[in-house]
Amino acid sequence: MNIPKKYPELLAPAGDRECLDAAVRFGADAVYLAGKRFGMRSAPGNFTTEELRDAVDFAHANGVRVYLTCNTLPRSVELPAIEAFLPEAAACGIDAFIATDFGTLRMIRRVAPQVEIHISTQAGVTNYETANAFYELGAKRVIPAREISLEEIRLMRRHIPEDMEIECFVHGAMCVSFSGRCLLSNYLTGRDSNRGECAQPCRWKYSLVEETRPGQYFPIGEDEDGTHILNARDMCMIRYIPQLVQAGVCSFKIEGRAKSPAYVSAVVNAYRCAIDGYLRDPRPDYTPEQWIVDEVYKISHREYCTGFFFGDPRQDAEIYYENQYRRYYQNVADALSWENGVLHCRQRNKFWVGDTVEILEKGIPPRTIQVESLRSAAGEWLDAVPHPMMLFDMPVPFPVQPGSLIRKAKEQSET
Repeated sequence: MNIPKKYPELLAPAGDRECLDAAVRFGADAVYLAGKRFGMRSAPGNFTTEELRDAVDFAHANGVRVYLTCNTLPRSVELPAIEAFLPEAAACGIDAFIATDFGTLRMIRRVAPQVEIHISTQAGVTNYETANAFYELGAKRVIPAREISLEEIRLMRRHIPEDMEIECFVHGAMCVSFSGRCLLSNYLTGRDSNRGECAQPCRWKYSLVEETRPGQYFPIGEDEDGTHILNARDMCMIRYIPQLVQAGVCSFKIEGRAKSPAYVSAVVNAYRCAIDGYLRDPRPDYTPEQWIVDEVYKISHREYCTGFFFGDPRQDAEIYYENQYRRYYQNVADALSWENGVLHCRQRNKFWVGDTVEILEKGIPPRTIQVESLRSAAGEWLDAVPHPMMLFDMPVPFPVQPGSLIRKAKEQSET
């Protein structure tokens, strides 16, 4: 099934089927995901071949494209397994492979020539000559290194073929290594970060001591927990949709294949609304409505930055003195269906009668209600819903779309 592309494309992570459903439901144009091997995130559930086939069918039925990550740096002993995996994945109907390794790229062209090839940010593409070289090898799209600026992306766009696409990460966690290539995890834990097993030791607590060079000081901050010298802020470009489009970025990529369905839902919804708002009013000074921007602050996140898009961060940089996530809201339930003023839900976290909650639906600002009553699926009246995944009902005076999120501010009392 040939799903036409939309520009700018909103590309969402899908670490498992729940996240895939969330991405599609809240408006992604495309998703990226992995099989059980050869993707750069081994922690998420990922997809078996049968699950991948079902996922592609579901996505395509909803007009959403599917890109499969095959972007690890394989060893020679793995090559026969990759060569067997590629046509099997292609037969599921995926729209593109995301690759880093030249050998993998060569195998894709040989065993699955009908499938597009996208070049991963792991390849470290920082200039148009490299992008053109990949194009000549059969690549349709390049995801540049995260270290380059919008001005450099604009320059790249002017010097690559018109039909070659540029995709960029616009939201989510960033790695302090060069384009994601790092050996810290290998050395400290034995888990290969270039094969999808990163333990994120860059986010551990460290203290620097250099006793052999008196008088040379590294300007770092410190608190009672030590100093976090390798922690990158999270990326957030939701205020800069026009600048991304004008630079020639055709696909806006959200990081997060290890994130929850609630995270995927909220971020995809925010960027969907921001992009659609720009397309309705494509002014150079366009900024999303405030409620849209607020959405990316309600999810779990580190302090935000714009990475290297506007030049070298210099002093603020990616040297970050905190490893704390900001968690202002908590997803407490998912909406299953609504009828006659009653919302049928599935619990995600405990909450109580009397709590004030927000209901987040696709494409509209969240609506707030106070929980007047709770009732179990068996008809028992409850003071709270304490059990994970339990089914329950609560009164809601307006219709609610299935799959919507119910969340509450974390500062509310839980006693």
